[in-house]
Amino acid sequence: MEPEFARGLIIVAVLLVLLGSGIWIFGAIFLISLGGLFFLQDFSFVRIGTLMKTVSWRALTSYELASLPLFVWMAEILFRTRLSEQIFRGVSPWVDWVPGRLLHVVIVACGLFGAVSGSSTATCATGSKIALPELRKRGYDDGVIIGALSAGGTLGIMIPPSIAMVIYAVVAEVSLVKLMLAGFLPGLLMMGLFSGYICGWSVLNPHRTPDDPEPMRLIERFARLFELAPVAVLFIFIFGALFAGYITATECAAWGVAGALLIAAQQRLLTWETFKLSIRGTVRTTSMLVMLIGMAAIMSSFVALAGIPNAMSRAVDSLGVGPFGLVAILMLVFIVLGMFLDGMSMILLTLPVTLPMVVAAGFDPIWYGIFLILMIEIGELTPPVGFNLFVLQNITGKNIFSIGRMSFPFFLMMVICIFVLVASPQIVMVLPNLYH
Repeated sequence: MEPEFARGLIIVAVLLVLLGSGIWIFGAIFLISLGGLFFLQDFSFVRIGTLMKTVSWRALTSYELASLPLFVWMAEILFRTRLSEQIFRGVSPWVDWVPGRLLHVVIVACGLFGAVSGSSTATCATGSKIALPELRKRGYDDGVIIGALSAGGTLGIMIPPSIAMVIYAVVAEVSLVKLMLAGFLPGLLMMGLFSGYICGWSVLNPHRTPDDPEPMRLIERFARLFELAPVAVLFIFIFGALFAGYITATECAAWGVAGALLIAAQQRLLTWETFKLSIRGTVRTTSMLVMLIGMAAIMSSFVALAGIPNAMSRAVDSLGVGPFGLVAILMLVFIVLGMFLDGMSMILLTLPVTLPMVVAAGFDPIWYGIFLILMIEIGELTPPVGFNLFVLQNITGKNIFSIGRMSFPFFLMMVICIFVLVASPQIVMVLPNLYH
């Protein structure tokens, strides 16, 4: 066994021990990086201090990182006002003719809300609070409702803007704009797979799908659709300008916050208390993420200096599994990690080791970013630490493993999505390749 590979195994073992002890994620990363650098830099405090300062400063002064608090703030504004309710009300009259009827509202509305929030947890919580009581009142099956809500919530980090994409772009040093563009088609593919499962389930279980609601006149449908207009215009304006190259990703985030505040104020949904709560939530979330990014940058340097990625790549090559075998191994690793870690921690802990391996295997870093985000979404549905499952447990009062069982069919749809993206990577890369 190569010494670098042995170091990698030791790091994994120590990390698992530290995480199992209950220590904070950023503390575990810091201790491992500091201890490793002491051995690599001959116990020189000056050299280690200079390296840590330089690396963390470079990561935390990235221009694209400036978009992080802005996207978080936009999600907080939408979550704490009734703009999210208008999204659900606007969608519902237009899907009642499809098998599964109003269950599709969950998927479509979560996709729309995710497109302007960037947060999986906020999307799941908002959708659950609005759609769950209404669908239960109409007699829809509890298992499918909860499964659709847990899966629909994951769309918040695939359809841009996405907080997870900002983190990946900063740590992997790739274009945030291209990464966002890469997320559109996979996000739509996921929505199609989720709705396809709902249609199939409804056809096979017609007795568990309620009768059509009272038909709504066409003029009433368009009146409801008009409620979507402010958020839809905001989304089209921002991302149209982004794709056309008129604004950067950071400017996109700034315009998004300004637009969300303006819409909420114009519709008298923005109170002083809501504004304060949105600021407080933004500061709390951003502070946590910035600490993690700084520590992850230091860990990346340590891992690179120790030669661990190259050793891991050689070890995988020696297995003779090829690029697709590597993807299969990473899928299994991420599914297991998703049972115990949140999505941001998965990015920050694994990227220093896995990204060089994947690039060496011939995959594009942008494609790998979408693959990793999709694996994080799967992690949101795997107990015992699936965040969307926790959200639904708090709202429904059901056991987290029961919610995981209800989410399992949608879990399989996401696995199918991964296979499609591996077989046809152009689905991910077509929009980034058009961007100049």
